[in-house]
Amino acid sequence: MFELALDPTTWALLCAVALAAGFIDAIAGGGGMLTVPALLTAGLPPHLTLGTNKLAASFGSLTASVTYFRKQLFNPRFWAASIFATAIGALLGTLIVDYLSIEFLNKLLPVVIIMVACYSLFGSLSTVEHNQLPPLNRATKIKQWLQGLSLGFFDGLAGPGAGTFWTASNSLLYKMSLLLNCGLARSMNFVSNFVSLITFIALGHVNFLLGITMGFFLMLGAWIGAHSAIRFGSKFIRPVFNTVVIILALKLIYEAYL
Repeated sequence: MFELALDPTTWALLCAVALAAGFIDAIAGGGGMLTVPALLTAGLPPHLTLGTNKLAASFGSLTASVTYFRKQLFNPRFWAASIFATAIGALLGTLIVDYLSIEFLNKLLPVVIIMVACYSLFGSLSTVEHNQLPPLNRATKIKQWLQGLSLGFFDGLAGPGAGTFWTASNSLLYKMSLLLNCGLARSMNFVSNFVSLITFIALGHVNFLLGITMGFFLMLGAWIGAHSAIRFGSKFIRPVFNTVVIILALKLIYEAYL
């Protein structure tokens, strides 16, 4: 069993990163692109990093999801297919992680993070303002299943940037406002985080003390971020999303190639 001994300064820095990640994740997604590199830098092995990050992220995504639900910006019945598909995908992705070597994960995670940042950078967000759901027909349900399975699988396999993928793909697949987009993205993020977390716990890849500590700060950041997004709307969400993606993309490209 891996034992982790962190000095108070490192622990405080991880909590500060978690606070910022929770705020960013509740608005634009991509909080894992801060917390995963921070945990790796602190000395956690890749498997333990992913599991501990899922524990912390579950606090933040639950807080954001509940906030959007209470404001009637997420309808569980309408998105039922997305919920089931995301849960199945997350379970499959997490189970596959356990069969990957530490060396492979060390090489995979930075590449995945850079790809997600670059993808989201060139994506476009919806310009629809009214909070009306798209029609629930056969085509919509097929989109829900395909999107849920693929993004749930990705979140279970790697994780960082999954929320950003949700935000970007929602704009491509559904005509709805950015607030409904955020409500769906954060809620599906919680589904995949929670299913993946349970699987990581069963596999023994979670540092509970660190994950819970960071989770409380993620929760606080998510609460602030979700309420800020709801209060200020698309004029706040859009620039935050684009700024976060640009900064992360430049940072990761610099670290990987320069």
